[in-house]
Amino acid sequence: MQAQRLLIMTVAGSLAAAAPAAAQTIYPINRAEILEGSHFDFKVEFPDAPASADVKVTINGKSADEVFGKPTTFLQNEEGQKHSALWLRGASLPAGSYTVEATQGADRKATVKWEVFATAQPRRAKNVILFIGDGMSVANRTAARILSKGLVEGRYNGELAMDDMSDMALISTSGTDSVVTDSANAAHAYTTGHKSCVNALGVYCAKNALTLDHPKVETIAELVKRKTGMAVGVVTNSEIEDATPASMVAHTRRRSDFNDIVRMFYDVKPDVIMGGGSPNFLAKTTPGSKRTDGEDFIAKFKEAGYTLATTKAEMNAAVAGGSKKLLGLYNTGNIDGAFDLRLAKKGTTSKFPDQPDVVEQTKAAIAMLKGNPEGFLLMVESARIDKYSHSLDWERSVFDTIMLDNAVKVAKDFAGDRNDTLIIVVPDHAHPISIIGTYDDDRPGQLLRDKLGVYAESAVPNYGPVDADGYPTDVDTSRRLAVVYGSYPDTCDTGRPAMNGERVPAVKGPDGKTNIANEKDCTGPLAARKTGNLPFDANSGVHSADDVILTAMGPGAEKFRGHKPNTYVFRVMAESLALGGK
Repeated sequence: MQAQRLLIMTVAGSLAAAAPAAAQTIYPINRAEILEGSHFDFKVEFPDAPASADVKVTINGKSADEVFGKPTTFLQNEEGQKHSALWLRGASLPAGSYTVEATQGADRKATVKWEVFATAQPRRAKNVILFIGDGMSVANRTAARILSKGLVEGRYNGELAMDDMSDMALISTSGTDSVVTDSANAAHAYTTGHKSCVNALGVYCAKNALTLDHPKVETIAELVKRKTGMAVGVVTNSEIEDATPASMVAHTRRRSDFNDIVRMFYDVKPDVIMGGGSPNFLAKTTPGSKRTDGEDFIAKFKEAGYTLATTKAEMNAAVAGGSKKLLGLYNTGNIDGAFDLRLAKKGTTSKFPDQPDVVEQTKAAIAMLKGNPEGFLLMVESARIDKYSHSLDWERSVFDTIMLDNAVKVAKDFAGDRNDTLIIVVPDHAHPISIIGTYDDDRPGQLLRDKLGVYAESAVPNYGPVDADGYPTDVDTSRRLAVVYGSYPDTCDTGRPAMNGERVPAVKGPDGKTNIANEKDCTGPLAARKTGNLPFDANSGVHSADDVILTAMGPGAEKFRGHKPNTYVFRVMAESLALGGK
C-alpha cells in the first residue's frame, strides 16, 4: 500500500509539473465570424503580467500592427491586475480567414481562428424587421394557437402569423460561459454576430475591472447608422434599457447599467425608441429619477429633434403629425402585458391607463420609418413573454405571445407583395414549459391532480369566445390547459389564472435568504404545494437551454434551415442589407 501511495503521489506530481501554465486569452474568441469592415476591439490578455519584450502576437504570420494598419497598445499590469494586455480599439478587417497566435515566453501559446465574411452586392432587402419573443418556447406558440385559433378534432382553426412563413430553423442559444443563457448575451448574439457571456451586451467578457471597458463589438444598429442612410427603430414593452432593446446600442459587461445604456441610446440615436423605463432619462433633481447625475436625457432627445410621447394618444398624434423621430416612454417600469391591458386590468393599468401595446407600437414605428427612401431596420420585442414565465404565470405569457403574433401580422401586411422586407421571428432563449393536458373542474376528486386529464382525458379547453384580435374573453373557465414549468422555487399552484395580478411564486422566508412558497397562492380547495427544484435562493423560474424555433420570410429568409447558432441571425441580416465592406 505504501508503494502504491508513493507511486500515485509521484504520478500526480509529474502531471502537475507537466500541466501547462495559464494561457493567453484572445478577443474576438476562437471561431468568431466577423462582418467585413465592422468595428471590434482586439485584445490579448497575458497572465502573470509579462513585459512587452516577453510576448508576441501575430495574425497570419504577420504582426498585428501590420495586419490592422494601426499601432496596438501594450499595458503591463493592466488596471493594476496580474496580467498584461495588448489592445487595439476599433479594429476592422477585410474578408478572409485569419489565424491569431499569441506567445508568451518559451512555453505558452494560444491560437484562435476567425472568419471575416463579405456580403454580396447588390443589397437584397430594403427593410429588416426582427421580432424577438423573449423566452418564447414551443409551448408558448402551441398554447397561443389553441387560445386564439381553437382546436377541433386535432386540427387548428387557423395558423398564427408567425407560423405562416416560408422558412424555419432551430436556433441554439448557449453563451461563451454557460449552457443556459440570459437575455443579454442572447440578444447580443442577434445584434452583433458574436457570442458572449451572461449579462454582457456588445462586449466580450475580459478581465477589465470597469463594466464599460471590456472589448467592444459593433451592433447592427451602429453599423446601419454608420454605413447607410437607413432609419432604425427599437420597440419593446419592457423598460427600454432592458437587455433585448439595449442590445441594439449598448456596450457593457453589466446589463443593469441603465443610466449608461440611456446615454448609449442617445449616442446611437435610433429614429424610433419606444418602451418603458422613463426614470433613467430624468435628471437626478427630478422627482422619481433613477439617474445619479444631472443630465436630462428627455431634454437632450427633444433638442435632437425627437417628439416625446408618454401615452398611446401622444404616440398616435406624433404619427399623424408626421414625426420622424420619436421617444416613447409609456411607463416608469415595464409596460403592462396584454392580459392586464385587455382582461384583468391589473398591474399598473390604473396608474398608466393609456399605454400602447406591442401591436400598436409596431404600427406606429412602421408608419414613421417606412418613409425613409433608404429603408429601415426595426427590432420589436415582446418582453413579458419571458417575465411572466419567470413568474410561472403562463396565461399572461401566452397572451403576450398572441400580442407578438398580432404585431407580426402588422409587419406581414406592410411587407405584402413588396419582396423587399426581411421579417424574422425568433425567441432569444427558452423556458422549460410544457402543455401536459387539461384541468377539468367536473372531474371527481379534491386535489388539483385529480382534476388533471391526460392522454384521452385531456379534453379541449372551453375558454370564452375570442375577440377580434384573437384573445379569449374568458380564461377562468371550467376546463383549462394544464401548463407546467420544469423549474420552480418552493411554490403553490391552483391550476387557475391569476386574475388579481401577476403571480409571485415565492417570497423571502424568515431567515431572509431562502425563498418559500407565497402563501397567497396556497389558498383555495385545489391549491397544490410544490417543493422547488431550484437553488434555495431562487424566487422564480429560470431559462432553459432548449433550442428555439425561428421563422422568417422575405429576401434572405431562405438561408434559415436546419440548425444554426444564434449568431447566424446577425449574419443573415447583414448579408441581406449588404453591410460588409469598408
